[in-house]
Amino acid sequence: MSDMRASPSGRSAAAAGTGRIAPADAVDAPVGVGGGPRRLPAVDRAVRELEALKRGVPRPVLVRLVRRELAELRETEREIPLAGGGEAEVMQRLRRAAEALAQGRVRPVINATGVIIHTNLGRAPLGEAAARAVYLAAGQYTTLEYDVASGERGRRGAYLEELLATLCEAPAATVVNNCAAALVLMLRHFTSGGGGADGAKREVIISRGELVQIGGGFRVPEILEASGAVLREVGATNRTDLADYARAMCERTALVLKVHRSNFWMEGFVESPGRAELAALAASHKVPMVEDLGSGATALTAQAAGKPAEPTPAEVLAAGVDLVCFSGDKLFGGPQAGVIAGRAALVAAMKKEPLFRAFRCDKLVMAGLEETAAAHLRRATAEVPVARLLGADVQALHARATALCEQLADVRASIRIVETTAQVGGGALPRARIPSVALQVVGRECSIEELARRLRAGGGEAPVVVAYRSVDALRLDLRTVFPDQDGLLADALRKALGS
Repeated sequence: MSDMRASPSGRSAAAAGTGRIAPADAVDAPVGVGGGPRRLPAVDRAVRELEALKRGVPRPVLVRLVRRELAELRETEREIPLAGGGEAEVMQRLRRAAEALAQGRVRPVINATGVIIHTNLGRAPLGEAAARAVYLAAGQYTTLEYDVASGERGRRGAYLEELLATLCEAPAATVVNNCAAALVLMLRHFTSGGGGADGAKREVIISRGELVQIGGGFRVPEILEASGAVLREVGATNRTDLADYARAMCERTALVLKVHRSNFWMEGFVESPGRAELAALAASHKVPMVEDLGSGATALTAQAAGKPAEPTPAEVLAAGVDLVCFSGDKLFGGPQAGVIAGRAALVAAMKKEPLFRAFRCDKLVMAGLEETAAAHLRRATAEVPVARLLGADVQALHARATALCEQLADVRASIRIVETTAQVGGGALPRARIPSVALQVVGRECSIEELARRLRAGGGEAPVVVAYRSVDALRLDLRTVFPDQDGLLADALRKALGS
C-alpha cells in the first residue's frame, strides 16, 4: 500500500508530503464520487472506536492508520453511501486493519507444528537461565565493556569468547550477529588484499554442489558477491573431486570455502572430497580454508535425531580447517548469532575489520549466549530447550496427549491421538524424522481453516497457537509444545471450538 496518496483534507499526495497534517479531530469529510458527495467518519471518532478494541496500539499509530485507509478510499473514489451502510463498512475495514497491525507485534506462541527450530516462530527458544540473563541485562547496566578489576574499559565479549573457544576446541573464537555476517566478514577479510600480478581480483574456490540457498531466499553466491568476493566454481552439482580444487588454485586464490549441506542432502551418483584432504590441499598452497557449518551442532546429534550426526566445530577444526562459522540460534539453542572459531591470528584479524563493529552483538545476545554455551560445557543439555525437545520421550508425549483428551472430552469436536513425525527445522538435519505424538482435531461446527484461524488469533487470556493441517483434520504436535503449556493449549482449544 503506497504512502503517496491523497491526504484526509483532500489535498494532493504531493501536498500531503509537506508535513502539514490535518488535526486528528477533523469533522466528517465529504468525498465527491460520481453522483455527489459522500461522507466518511471523522478521524478522531474512528480512532476512539479502534482504541475501544484495547489491542494496545498507541494512539498516534492508530491516527496514522486511519488517515492512510481513508486516503486510500478517496484515492480509489469508492462509493460508500451512508444509507446503504457505507460508514459501517468503512469502520469494519478500519477494524480489520487495526487488528492486522496489532497481530504483527512479537508475541509468545504455542508451537504445535512439530518443527523444533521454526524460523518463522523465532527459531530456538532460550533456556530458563539464558532468558533470565537476557532479562537482567536488559533492565540494568552491565559490564559489557568494563573491567571491574582495573576500573577501566574492558574487552567486549572476553568471557563469552573463552566459552566458545573451549566448546569448539579452538585456539580462539568470536561472535557476530548471525552466521551470514560471519561468512561475509571472513570473505571480506581474505579477499580485500588485492589481486594477483595481473591485477585481477582474488577468488574464493567453492564446489558447485555447495552454492546453496538458505532461508528467506538468501543464496550463498549472493552473500559471497556482497562481500566483494569473486567466485571460482569447481566441479559439478553432484560430483566434485580434489583434482577440481587443485586445478583452480592460482595466485589469485584467496581461500577455499566449504559450505555444509545442512538443509538438504544428495544421494546416488555423488562425490565430494573429505574436509581433511581439502584442508591439506589448501595448506600446501598456503591458502586458508573456511567451512560454514550453518546449523551449529556442538554435540553428537545422531542419537536424538536417529540419523547421521551433523559435524561439530571441534571435528571440523581437528581436520585442519582454519576457520569455522555456525549459527547460535539453531542446534546450538541460543539467541541469533554467528560464531567464528579457529586459528587465533585469523580470529584476531577478523575483529580488526571495520565491518566487525557493524556486525557485533549487543549485551542481550551476549548474555543469552554466555548461559547457553555454559550449559553445553556442563553437558547440561536439559537446560537447552532445543536439546530437550529433540530428546523428549514418545511415551511421555502419549501420556500428555491422553490427559489433554480427557480434559477436552466435552468439547464440540472429534479429538484423537495419532502418531506422527516431527522435524528439526531451521535448515538442520533435513533427513531426520523424529517420532512424535499429536492431537488430531475435527470441529463439529467449524471448518479446519476456521479452527486454525481462531487458534492463531488468540485474544484475551488465550495464547496464539500455531498448528498444521493434515489431510482432513488439524493436528497439534506435542513434541514442540512445552509440558507447562498443556493447560493453556486445552483452554485455547476449548475457546476456539466454542465450548
